[in-house]
Amino acid sequence: MTKKTYATVTGKLSTQIAIASFVIGTLVFLLHHLFPQEDIIFILGFFYVLTALFVNGVVVLNLIHHFIFFQNHREYFGVKILIVLANIPIAALFFYLTIHHINLLNF
Repeated sequence: MTKKTYATVTGKLSTQIAIASFVIGTLVFLLHHLFPQEDIIFILGFFYVLTALFVNGVVVLNLIHHFIFFQNHREYFGVKILIVLANIPIAALFFYLTIHHINLLNF
């Protein structure tokens, strides 16, 4: 596998992981708000956030490594880093809404 092929595959995988993290996190968030009395959903969400934080952290570190060492592809990896980091404000919003038990229909 050439360096360019490896870089492309790494970038695609990071985007897929970021999208999967967003979709799964959103589903857990919606499940919790549809069934607020089910403590298992809250516990599942907590462990999901810990797992997603670890996985996305490893992905970001890998992308930073590629950003540093693949100098001809810095823009590509910079965009991939931003895509993965975009989940942070979304997760913070979901956390805020969950902790404060805001009714989503009253926005």
